[in-house]
Amino acid sequence: MDHANPLPRPVEITAADGYILRGHCWQHTRPDAQRPVVVINPATSVCCRYYARFAGFLHQHGFDVLTYDYRGIGESRPESLRGFQAGWIDWGRLDFEAALQFVTRTCPGQPIHVVAHSVGGFLVGLAESSHLVSRMFTVGAQYAHWKDYARDRRWRMWLKWHVAMPALTAVFGYFPGKRLGWLEDTPKGVVRDWTSRAPRFEDTWRQGSVVLSPGERLALVHRFAAMRADMLALSLSDDEFGTVAAIRRLLAYFRGSRCTHLHLQPQAVGETGIGHFAFFHQRFQHKLWPVALEWLRHARLHPSVHGDVSRLNPTATPP
Repeated sequence: MDHANPLPRPVEITAADGYILRGHCWQHTRPDAQRPVVVINPATSVCCRYYARFAGFLHQHGFDVLTYDYRGIGESRPESLRGFQAGWIDWGRLDFEAALQFVTRTCPGQPIHVVAHSVGGFLVGLAESSHLVSRMFTVGAQYAHWKDYARDRRWRMWLKWHVAMPALTAVFGYFPGKRLGWLEDTPKGVVRDWTSRAPRFEDTWRQGSVVLSPGERLALVHRFAAMRADMLALSLSDDEFGTVAAIRRLLAYFRGSRCTHLHLQPQAVGETGIGHFAFFHQRFQHKLWPVALEWLRHARLHPSVHGDVSRLNPTATPP
């Protein structure tokens, strides 16, 4: 295995509308058309550097890896977010699409895999080139429909994310999450998309300030079905966002993919809590990261982890 390039290099990725995204690439020095390249899609308003140790882990186990920040976040943030236009649809059909195009140029001919956290799993289906993805591993992937929040915390979450967050956004012109210690500062369009109430995303969504036509919305839905990836969706029983209902709501859009849903109790790996974010903490390198590694390598469940397993679309066409 080639470890001559253990540190990532900074990269710039230009989206179709000219916006420049920034990230990091861990790439082996020797080209190998059989080596997969993994694109890591962050959660909403989480900087890509949060996933750096996990990316390094994948690189050490034989993958090339790309991390990047969506427009408006982290290293892809403009000088001011006040009045900056960006929403989840932009992050999917422009930013993730640009990441896919980048790895096809940088790692030509290599299989493309995706690791996606939270809304990052949703964004995959919005990209025109999502059909290039052959394997996908998600953690708590959903699009935050409020009725899917954990039942015992639903109203507290509603007040925080669907009342306080949009109210503060209206005052500041963006969500000042960093000073509150909630999230990174977040574009107002993302807040608008997060707080939409419809159970199906295509029923209420806009592109910037323009309402998408029915045809445009239907085209986005069809992109999800066009994917032919082998998918493993991991949910944790103490994740208040990524509940079973939330995971299933998103997976239902990937009708062309063979989807496996693994629902895990923290106690199954000797932990009292994991939640929505902790999977990517380095302390889980030996307990949880092998689950992702086994899937990305072989599209199979790791034998040492026991949880509730269900399979969706088992007869879908293989990638």
